[in-house]
Amino acid sequence: MGIIKLKNIRTFSYHGCLVEEGKIGSDYSVDLEIKTDLRKSSFSDELADTVDYVHLNKIVVEEMDVRSKLLEHVAQRIIARIFKEIPQVSRIIVGVSKLNPPIGGDVEAVTIQLEEYRS
Repeated sequence: MGIIKLKNIRTFSYHGCLVEEGKIGSDYSVDLEIKTDLRKSSFSDELADTVDYVHLNKIVVEEMDVRSKLLEHVAQRIIARIFKEIPQVSRIIVGVSKLNPPIGGDVEAVTIQLEEYRS
């Protein structure tokens, strides 16, 4: 088995429970880690034998573009879509961070992280 990581995928999105967050938006960062079998591609050197990280990035960006009140909800959508579209993936860890959240304090980011295994 092997691991593919996409670190700090940056988006400008409109998530949050406050009405204002849906209007003005905010900066976000997503970290994604997937587990898959990389043995075949490590010998063949063929993209068709691995999980294409361009596809993973596309899923993250598209799901981050759909407004959610909670970061947990958008993270779950990312997980569900990866499992649906990429059958080789056996485990996913996704962290979604809201940068400079409006929580009345000097906080760099708020992050939620979900981990799921294919059932």
